[in-house]
Amino acid sequence: MKKQNIYKFLFAVSALLALGFLISFGCDVFLYDTYLTSAPLYLYAIVRAFAYLLPAALVFLVALLLRKKWK
Repeated sequence: MKKQNIYKFLFAVSALLALGFLISFGCDVFLYDTYLTSAPLYLYAIVRAFAYLLPAALVFLVALLLRKKWK
């Protein structure tokens, strides 16, 4: 793989992680029931953000740094 394509791949991975967050949190919202669960919905959002958005942000920053370095 060429150097120029690596940062494009990392941008795509970052976008897929963000999309994964939206899909998984959307499922959490759809399946959330206030009578059966004792945890509030924002707690699910925080957990999903750590699982998906934090790695997405890190991969995005690495892609930006690589693009800046190679251009």
